[in-house]
Amino acid sequence: MYPIKQESVEWQSGKAKNITFIVTKDCQLACKYCYLVGKNDKERMSWGTAKEAIDYILGHETDFPEESVVWEFIGGEPFLEIELIDRICDYLKVEMFRHGHHWFDSYRFSFSTNGINYHSEKVQQFIEKNHTHLSIGITIDGTHAKHDLNRIYKGNGPIEKGSYNDVVRNIPLWLEQFPGGGTKVTISSPDIPYICESVLHLYSLGIHEVNINCVFEDVWKDGDDRLYENQLIQLADAIIDGEYYKDYACSFFSEIIGKPLDPKLHNENWCGAGKMLAVDASGNFYPCTRFAAYSLREKHPIIIGNVYDGIDKNKLRPFLTLDRLTQSPRKCIECEIASGCAWCQGENYDAADTSTIYQRSTAICLMHKARVRANNYYWNKLYRKLELEGEREQFENNRPKLNDIIC
Repeated sequence: MYPIKQESVEWQSGKAKNITFIVTKDCQLACKYCYLVGKNDKERMSWGTAKEAIDYILGHETDFPEESVVWEFIGGEPFLEIELIDRICDYLKVEMFRHGHHWFDSYRFSFSTNGINYHSEKVQQFIEKNHTHLSIGITIDGTHAKHDLNRIYKGNGPIEKGSYNDVVRNIPLWLEQFPGGGTKVTISSPDIPYICESVLHLYSLGIHEVNINCVFEDVWKDGDDRLYENQLIQLADAIIDGEYYKDYACSFFSEIIGKPLDPKLHNENWCGAGKMLAVDASGNFYPCTRFAAYSLREKHPIIIGNVYDGIDKNKLRPFLTLDRLTQSPRKCIECEIASGCAWCQGENYDAADTSTIYQRSTAICLMHKARVRANNYYWNKLYRKLELEGEREQFENNRPKLNDIIC
């Protein structure tokens, strides 16, 4: 068995219902690549709305047969509403127990945070109380330069203020509490030159798993794919030559991407829209947070119900029919390196020519192809190295020892 660190598998992957509370649309930051174009400090979830949502969901157990549940909290920045979240989680635990709900022994509270107020007393009290059922990821984009290029504080001042220093100070505390914690890094056109050094920087901070991806929006410029490929090849060399692959993982490099599409996967959707459920401050239900108004540039939100009237299954049904064939152009189905090429269902809808959910956006096509070329380089080089080392080790083990050749 080669000494290669494997990416962690998401808790109860494929077996858990993902239910998202959009507790606030406010955030301390105004990240330049953020898809949440309608963030504001006015739409905040009330306790009454949250309670109605919980009562509806737990009261319709047969409609949610998944054996586990991930209760996700997002914003904006979710920890801005830590008091509400704490109350929600306490109520969830009590009500799941009181109902004898099948989720009581199999649930997680999940957060992706900008990390700015991670160290605050109320957040830390919440973590201590719920630690065994928590998944928390802090977003840090890499080096000081790369992070502050995009992840800046909101405001209209003439000088942009980056958030790197306020985030990186909380990384040691986070890793102490969640040693296997992974971070999520976003790549857009301006920060391509920082990819290699940023991944290595995150490793140096003690983060052993870096999940990294390109934005799905059509922001790419001519030549970005070549710059991207060059950065990934530099990163491949650094990881292999420095033997980081033994203890660190980077989602850019995967053995399962860059192959023809398995026909068995034609009836599957890349994204979980429709299988997930999101609720906002007004009590509206969505098939995914990306269909809420604050996530959309061009289109109207798609609401599939509310906490008072429940889920309208007729509005939900189109999302359950989504698969690769119903929304992908022929070039994507026949592409020789189609495996691993991702999409976002909400971006598909927002970028479509009409108000359809059946038109796949292909804005990242060239970026995926560049990633595949670099990925092939990575695995070819890594396995050549490991095979040579294996041959050398075998030679050393079988080489006659001094005592064997003394007559």
